[in-house]
Amino acid sequence: MFWRGILTTVDYSKDISLLAHLLRRASFGPTPDEMDYAVKVGYDNILKELLNPKGSDSVPHDMIRRYHVAQSDLRNQGAAYWIYRMLMTKSPLREKMTLFWHRIFATGWAKLIQHRPILNQIDMFRTHGMGKFDDLLIELSKDPSMIMWLDNQDNHGHNINENYGREILELFSMGVGNYTEDDIKETARAFTGWRVVNPEYMSIKMRNNTARPYGYMSWQFEYDDDDHDKGSKTILGQTGNWNGEDAVRIICEQEGTARYLARHLYHYFVEDELPVPQWPHEPPRNPKAIDLMVQSYFDNDHNIKAVLETMFTADFFKDMSARYARIKSPAEMVVGALRLAGPIQLPSMDLLAAEDACANMGQALLNPPSVEGWQGGTEWVSTGAYVQRVNFVSKILSDPDKIGLRNIIDKIKEKSSSSTLTHTQLVDYCLDILGPLDVMDSTKSGLNKYISRYPDLSWSDKSGSDSFDEAVVSLIQLIVSSIEYQNA
Repeated sequence: MFWRGILTTVDYSKDISLLAHLLRRASFGPTPDEMDYAVKVGYDNILKELLNPKGSDSVPHDMIRRYHVAQSDLRNQGAAYWIYRMLMTKSPLREKMTLFWHRIFATGWAKLIQHRPILNQIDMFRTHGMGKFDDLLIELSKDPSMIMWLDNQDNHGHNINENYGREILELFSMGVGNYTEDDIKETARAFTGWRVVNPEYMSIKMRNNTARPYGYMSWQFEYDDDDHDKGSKTILGQTGNWNGEDAVRIICEQEGTARYLARHLYHYFVEDELPVPQWPHEPPRNPKAIDLMVQSYFDNDHNIKAVLETMFTADFFKDMSARYARIKSPAEMVVGALRLAGPIQLPSMDLLAAEDACANMGQALLNPPSVEGWQGGTEWVSTGAYVQRVNFVSKILSDPDKIGLRNIIDKIKEKSSSSTLTHTQLVDYCLDILGPLDVMDSTKSGLNKYISRYPDLSWSDKSGSDSFDEAVVSLIQLIVSSIEYQNA
């Protein structure tokens, strides 16, 4: 490995493979320079930086407006805007948690028509997604996109709408089997009067495609006390004159909530679980891991960041069995490939291609297939979706003059003691710099066989250097198409 000489003792904090594993899970995959930095500071320090991002990730909105007006008004192309933020972020774990919550609290523009309020929701996830779960659920319940998405503007004290009451229990916090139909009705009553400002007018505007001078207006939450059911309610065994905040408190006190959240985090960061609808009938793959995360949830006052820290420092996360145990989502694939090739410094048409690529792979950002979101796992690798994944990453990583690829090629040349490499050396170097990536013997054999088509791997002159660059790029394209790279 390129970095092997740095290790002087058997120290997990500088374990190259473990560091790569952490960065694949807690970010969108490391670039070679980011991997160099991680090796320098060690596991504990890089984890601390990931868990405690500094600042708010400023995005050059003036550049967005200058280059892409459509991305500025956010009637559409909101996913391209978000992908740009994922690419440019200096806080990858915070952004990945934002993607996590979008997957759980699925809200789509197919019903809402416009992207602006959904992106406001994404901003809310970015702000509260690593804080106290209670606070996140309250903000979600006040979020205008969620209110309109699940019809809570039609939830009145004299005539309840159960939609949000059901989903906050079933999909957003506890999962099936931890509540009753009466709990749904009582929870819906608690959220009566939680609506957007002027809901009748906004319901019409939601379906109106008329563009405003500066894009669609943002919706705003309001609480209408006159429309709230002030009667006594019994939610999950607790009785009182409950409002929405009380309902959230009661929900977050439940062990079922802690277990549901822990299983989702395990599914997203550690290894692919069964599809969520099977969870009431099938135990977790690692019950002890879930127990540990549940204990952390209650020991730390429902703090999500604390649960993440417990998970990332636990033996079950560091274990070899967790490596490459989950399939990258389309967004992870797209953003990771773009970052490896060299980040898009300014908004461009490449972002629109990335948005389309995510959708073609099965993850249309800001437009989940249903309120259940995406199940993940093998859902990502149908035959058609896999072809889309391979085609996209191969295309993105095809130009040796892109900043990221040029950096990879130059690093490979710098590590060689001469201007020539053997085929085996080049395969090993590329696997190291793209991860380091551990592959099956059959995969490595195939890579060695493939690269042998280039008889001379030398860069002593211009012609040889161009041929070497072509060989490296071609080999990288094959590696990113492998099963091992498609997994995280």
